Amino acid sequence: MKALIAMSGGVDSSVAAALTIEQGYECIGCNMKLFDAVTEKSEKSCCSLDDVEDARSVARKLNMPFYVFNFKDGFKEKVIDNFINCYLCGRTPNPCIECNRYMKFDKLYERMKELNCDKIVTGHYAIVEKAGDSFVLRKSKDLNKDQSYVLFRLNQELLSHILFPLGALSKEKARKIAEMHGFFNAHKAESQDICFVPDGDYGKVIEAYTGKKSVPGNFVDLKGNVLGTHEGVINYTIGQRKGLKLAMGKPVYVCAIDVARNEVVLGDNEDLFGTVVYSEDNNWIAGGEIPDGLKCSAKVRYRMAEKPGTIFNEGNGRLKFVFDEPVRAITPGQSIVFYDGDIVLGGGTIV
Repeated sequence: MKALIAMSGGVDSSVAAALTIEQGYECIGCNMKLFDAVTEKSEKSCCSLDDVEDARSVARKLNMPFYVFNFKDGFKEKVIDNFINCYLCGRTPNPCIECNRYMKFDKLYERMKELNCDKIVTGHYAIVEKAGDSFVLRKSKDLNKDQSYVLFRLNQELLSHILFPLGALSKEKARKIAEMHGFFNAHKAESQDICFVPDGDYGKVIEAYTGKKSVPGNFVDLKGNVLGTHEGVINYTIGQRKGLKLAMGKPVYVCAIDVARNEVVLGDNEDLFGTVVYSEDNNWIAGGEIPDGLKCSAKVRYRMAEKPGTIFNEGNGRLKFVFDEPVRAITPGQSIVFYDGDIVLGGGTIV
């Protein structure tokens, strides 16, 4: 059996490679060249030249062949362009989900077949299990590291060819395994920034890619009263409080973004709560029709806990999810992900 290991240069993918070799697989390491940086590299982002060399070094230590795949064109089209268009339309995208969808699995799946491999291996903290004639995606054992939220777009075909060796481990255990193997990156800092927004200033990156400056407009309250001037709608997201540069005498939050009027709507924290979420571009991991009236749990942000509610299938690929109790900051462009206990059922993009 042969496995293609996606190696970022970090400790997680390095340990995933080592564990896969221990399972008896013949392994090939690879790194994905995704973009040419338009700003300087941050220590908290990934995909730099140093990261490539770190991955190559680990592959050499493990006596694995190592390749760098040029996926820049696909990454720009599917991830960067989508990211920019979402912000220009007043939505807040999650580029890591799109990168997993189009790059780390779809593109690597093609390379896996070309290289006559049987499995794709990544350092994600999640679990794939066989359940009868199908496969299920579960949360990792370490819930603090669980990454199942960003993997909801996987399907049965992909799951049948995926290994997540870290799913049963904690981050601390992964670092200890790296130490045991003598990996120099055993204590390398985790990447946190978006790789093509290494300093966190996504507004600057959008302006650099589009060649257009943000157009200032009005902050307004929920009744339309003008409160001040914003710096361009691309610089704001639902639920934001910091960085508004507006003295109101009390905390205020972004409650809506009206691109057509170039307005950012502000309100109180309680104005951010709602129970109804609509989603499109949905994926159901088990395949088939998404059950109408299904009671399950869902979350609309990576770090929130799932909350119970009901799925309503409205047809034409559109779902409505009604939470039993209000949740905060339902944000267009982000993802709603459905769970049954620790099993990921699927999810979609919030509209």
